[in-house]
Amino acid sequence: MIDKKSKKNLFIKTYGCQMNSYDSDRINESLEDTHTLVNEVNQADLIILNTCHIREKAAEKLYSDLGRIVKSKDKVKSPSIVVAGCVAQAEGKEIQKRQPKVDIVIGPQMYHLIPNLIDKLEKKKTKKIIEIEFPEENKFDKLKNPRTKVLPSSFVSVQEGCDKFCSFCVVPFTRGSEYSRSVNDVYEEILSLSNKGAKEVILLGQNVNAYHGLFKDKTTASLSDLILQISKIQKIKRISYTTSHPNEMSDELIMMHGTNKKLNSYLHLPVQSGSDKVLKKMNRKYTVSEYIKIIEKLRKVKPGIALSSDFIVGFPGETEEDFKKTINLVRLIGFTQAYSFTYSPRPGTGAASLENQIPVSIKKERLQRLQDILNDQQWKFNLSFENKEIEILLTRKGKKDGQLIGSSLWMQSVHIENSESRLDLEIGKIIKVRIISAGPKSLRGKFIRVIN
Repeated sequence: MIDKKSKKNLFIKTYGCQMNSYDSDRINESLEDTHTLVNEVNQADLIILNTCHIREKAAEKLYSDLGRIVKSKDKVKSPSIVVAGCVAQAEGKEIQKRQPKVDIVIGPQMYHLIPNLIDKLEKKKTKKIIEIEFPEENKFDKLKNPRTKVLPSSFVSVQEGCDKFCSFCVVPFTRGSEYSRSVNDVYEEILSLSNKGAKEVILLGQNVNAYHGLFKDKTTASLSDLILQISKIQKIKRISYTTSHPNEMSDELIMMHGTNKKLNSYLHLPVQSGSDKVLKKMNRKYTVSEYIKIIEKLRKVKPGIALSSDFIVGFPGETEEDFKKTINLVRLIGFTQAYSFTYSPRPGTGAASLENQIPVSIKKERLQRLQDILNDQQWKFNLSFENKEIEILLTRKGKKDGQLIGSSLWMQSVHIENSESRLDLEIGKIIKVRIISAGPKSLRGKFIRVIN
């Protein structure tokens, strides 16, 4: 073990999705023997940019950040720079070509190698490093060090990669084919988290409901099997999972929402469009009616379940009639949360070369119309909780003095004021509150009592 005083400083910037947040935590944990995490980039000896390629202009944002970092680098300190994640996988050598100060480019399947690569770099055993091949070994097998960043609500990656090849998406090219961790591997990680204070776990995957990990006897487990195993951990009180694909929403998993008391009353199930024509061009492999049937089954077994979704507006060839079908679907289902974006081409994907690309002005106008409806639905859902008593898990402190913030079983953010008057209120507690007001994005509650 290296003396704390001799440790170097590490700065990590995480872009994008929840899986990247999980990856950044694991990278930090793998370097804890030699590095101390700092919050300011100008304090760092090692800078890691963990990138995401899902959103628009992801590469440009990276190069912009790199430019600022390199420009502000201390001439004496000169920190090492690592670009990790999906942009690293997609851009490869181009990153070091455009920004020669980058020392290591490493894909999301290879980050377990970072400690060894940093050691080689610092001992000047190598100069520039690029690691973007998909490895034969499983990175999770190489990351047996215990989790040290434990939150009341903790992320756990259980599945990675995608075999769906939606025409707008780069994930199959940056994260590889679908892979699932073993049931025991996931169980042991969550058991450890629960013993360190976690009460909720959010299971992560690019297609998390395509989970097909193995039991110890080598038989295959479904996501519902995994959830059932995790539910046996007494200290874990809540379970969620994201992101799901409609084609993997089995009847068994749907039924789990009605029978498993630890599974939150929430599901994020991306639909992307309300037009069958657009869905076919997206290569989504389901129809609007099939999606609606899934929602009907869910609401039958779990009345009041909160439904979240993803939407892409202005996909190539989307007509006004196609867009209105999306609006109709949104009005029919009534989503409580949603993520909506205008379509932007990703190099190498099928949709990037499609004709009839939609003008930016039309995409933005349609997006605004959609978001107005989605925001209204979310606010109306929140308003339905006024004067109700609900349970929340306290997850963090708020910006105001004495304010605590928690999450409901429907994944709403709930603010509790004047918490300093209660000595038994602290992060990690599950409490009952009365909702006294609702806003478009959050609720405000009054403390009643501690539950757990």
